Amino acid sequence: MRIGVFFGGTSREREISFAGGKTAFEYLDKVLFEPVPIFVDSFGRFIKLEKRLMYEPQIRDFHPSKDLQVAGFNAYIESFPHLADEPVPDSTGILLTPSEFKNHFDFAFLAMHGPDCEDGAIQGLLEWYRIPYSGPGLMGSAVGIDKILQNEMIALVNGQQKKSWTLRYDQWIARDYGILFQVLKKHLGLPLVAKAPHQGSSIGVAIIKEDSLDAFVAAINQCFFQLEISKEEWGGYDESGKHDWAQRIANLDEGIGFPLIVGGIKTVYHPSELIDKLDVLFSVRNEPIILSSAHAEDQVLIEEFINGQEFSCGCIQFDDGKPLALPPSEVIKMVDVFDFNAKYKAGASRKRIPVDASLETNQEIQKVIAEVFQQLGINVCVRIDGFLTREKTILLHDPNTIPGMSPTSFIFKQMAEIGLNVTDALTYLIRQSIRERIRTGKNTWALRKQLSDLDEAIGESKRKPKEIKGILFKASDEQYAAARLAYGKMNAVGDSRPLPVLQAEDGFYYALPIPLMFKEYISDVENLLNSERHPLLAETSSRATTITQFFAGDVELEVKRFASMESIPGVTTWLVID
Repeated sequence: MRIGVFFGGTSREREISFAGGKTAFEYLDKVLFEPVPIFVDSFGRFIKLEKRLMYEPQIRDFHPSKDLQVAGFNAYIESFPHLADEPVPDSTGILLTPSEFKNHFDFAFLAMHGPDCEDGAIQGLLEWYRIPYSGPGLMGSAVGIDKILQNEMIALVNGQQKKSWTLRYDQWIARDYGILFQVLKKHLGLPLVAKAPHQGSSIGVAIIKEDSLDAFVAAINQCFFQLEISKEEWGGYDESGKHDWAQRIANLDEGIGFPLIVGGIKTVYHPSELIDKLDVLFSVRNEPIILSSAHAEDQVLIEEFINGQEFSCGCIQFDDGKPLALPPSEVIKMVDVFDFNAKYKAGASRKRIPVDASLETNQEIQKVIAEVFQQLGINVCVRIDGFLTREKTILLHDPNTIPGMSPTSFIFKQMAEIGLNVTDALTYLIRQSIRERIRTGKNTWALRKQLSDLDEAIGESKRKPKEIKGILFKASDEQYAAARLAYGKMNAVGDSRPLPVLQAEDGFYYALPIPLMFKEYISDVENLLNSERHPLLAETSSRATTITQFFAGDVELEVKRFASMESIPGVTTWLVID
């Protein structure tokens, strides 16, 4: 089956999407699937990308081409609006129209995030052209993009009470900042949490901890994706400072992005153009100038700050559509503000599965996650975040219908606990997505045939004998990371079964089960070598047996200890990590 791996898009999360697209491209089961990279650029064009470009570090490194970057800036293609009507270079790929999709792929794997990508827009387009796609359908996607609506609907499902306030842009531009701050402090208290309601990856999230009007104004402006610059501030920059400031605005992980609306009137596309415009404006005026993203939010969600253990819990489905909540993961933050940069920075957080709470509490988290999954009209897969308060109250927020998809993302860690590696998990997502598209009553018999063919191919692949290849590594983070990478690549090739073996400092050799190949550090693995499996993990994997058996066959979820390499049964060849 040809799988169009969709990544990029118009949203601020496009680089995270690129990382997820790489995961699907590299880890899809090559026995079952042929990955076809489909890059969606900032103009909304669909480009069948040259495969070599999937290994570039960033989108900006190949689109637009580097020879178009001017004045020392590194900008996205929306900073060059004239290119929207020009052909895509042959070195980049082939421009496709939706009517041509069926000529190039049979299924769309969506690794895109944010507006136009998770809100039902791309899903609706694909349904129109009868292309099955991964993840939730139109209703679940529409709910999953709107944090304000989510709060209301979750409260209807489970009765949770979380104080919040929706601030409209027309209220904000009245500039009654002091009055608004006083009202919000009275209604919600301090700290305040401000969120851009249609963003993910912790973009447009700010925490106001101090009783500071300046901090409040800056935080709300950040969530509206605008900023205010004064003549004095601008005059304090030399040419190099202006360049660095304008480049930060173009960087989607720290700036508001281009195009910009300057002073509510002028559209500016490029960082160099912005510098020239501000130089001219401040030569004739003294008032501050507001810069706003052309894709600014119109509302900001402001919530009370919740003290408690933060967790993230995935939910998938059985074949009949019933939910299976995966083991919840606790997020242990190592920084004060968990924004975009912290979220994707090594060491900014640690993850623990399950939550450090009683078995009954973890079971209750799974129960409410499954209820919300069903009642919000979500299907296939979701990741829902939440808090466990000091009073052991469970508060949910932010259902994520296309979870982040790096090989060690939450959803893959949690699916590993039921015995699915990344390749198996991707196969599950494709297969269950086809099953859910059938339920829409569109193109029904063609989808049934596609599902039947895929099921037959999965069964045939499982029945085929596979040699066991050992991956031997020592107890260091570097060797563990290298072994994890080799393990993932072997699974994707599909002609062998990799067995990771840790040569520990105690002299023994430990054959590691799937869950232990999804930890962050080797110390996390070592701590679990001689421990019994947590009862929640054993219980969840037992409930998931029909899923695991279908996609992975018989899997070992316990650590096995051996005195030597030679005593490990079944291994035909070894890859030794140096």
